[in-house]
Amino acid sequence: MASSSSYSNSPCAACKFLRRKCMPDCIFAPYFPPEEPQKFANVHKIFGASNVSKLLNEVAPHQREDAVNSLAYEAEARIKDPVYGCVGAISVLQRQVIRLQKELDATNADLIRYACNANEMPTSSQFGRRNMSHGGGSFGQNSGMYYHYSPWNNEPSEDSNERGGEGNM
Repeated sequence: MASSSSYSNSPCAACKFLRRKCMPDCIFAPYFPPEEPQKFANVHKIFGASNVSKLLNEVAPHQREDAVNSLAYEAEARIKDPVYGCVGAISVLQRQVIRLQKELDATNADLIRYACNANEMPTSSQFGRRNMSHGGGSFGQNSGMYYHYSPWNNEPSEDSNERGGEGNM
């Protein structure tokens, strides 16, 4: 007859899966609790109990939890995607970061362009009265050229001073 203490302590998920008695010094017990049987099942399927045991014995005790979490993550990813595993997930995330960085750069460039356009609009006190009836624009301070910023085009177009008096003081 077993002692009462064996009834109160259920075996860890690893010992339960392997159908063996869970000893007090079980290497798996701290990292594979009985409430998470699938965690050990996945790790065992991919890496094997013997390899995991060897790895945990070779790793410093303060690093074991991180090692088990890494093994569990890789095992789950490898079960979902047998070819690429977590490398596939990392690749997808890297492509997403690159796409989002490009989007952020474009948005920042738009923000700078709009801020510059707002700052370049001449006021009547700066340059006297100007004919700006055809839309937004600004005068190049050094060149005397009129720059028209179109909301449909990212690049300013230069209009010469001879064109119908636009841009002349």
